[in-house]
Amino acid sequence: MMDFENYNNRNVSADYKYIELEETPVEWQDKFKRVIKRSLSGELFVGLWVVFREMLKGNTHTVLYPLEKLPISPRYRALHTIKRLVESGNQACIGCGLCEKICISNCIQIDTKYGSKGRKVVKGYTINLGRCIYCGYCAEVCPELAITHGQDYENVSEQRAHFTSMAELVTPIDEFKAGKQKQYPGFGSLSPNADDNVKKTPLAY
Repeated sequence: MMDFENYNNRNVSADYKYIELEETPVEWQDKFKRVIKRSLSGELFVGLWVVFREMLKGNTHTVLYPLEKLPISPRYRALHTIKRLVESGNQACIGCGLCEKICISNCIQIDTKYGSKGRKVVKGYTINLGRCIYCGYCAEVCPELAITHGQDYENVSEQRAHFTSMAELVTPIDEFKAGKQKQYPGFGSLSPNADDNVKKTPLAY
């Protein structure tokens, strides 16, 4: 039979240091003493001093939202938008239904009909934002890059059944004519501050 105590002692390096954990107190007096001991420990005041020192320096490491907002990556998945065609101004959605089929939350409903020229026309398009998990599959599968995720993440609703209709998704015609519609750069696009986030490695030349 193997002597585990000698085996462990043989393989333990001299650099290791054993820490004896104190037993959990049972009586309320002992628990109170432990609270007082930990509250008056030096580590607590060191942490408080670091916070107070940074406050005096004025180094703010947070963003003063909503007065300040960080730049958002083009790949950020916020509220959906449907683009218009630059040539004609019509909605770019062709009603293929791939977004509805691939939606894993079953929150997209699309109704189509055949128009006067025999082509499929989108009759109704709704997205239940209460069920949407913003996975991005609908935008990724769209062959026309019609449905994309915008950068409007400040959506609040008092209703549990929150739907978005086609009229709310499509770029307003006045904004389109004014040239405010930004074309979707596609998946894999860099964020506006990508260069600032790149840090040189020791092997940079």
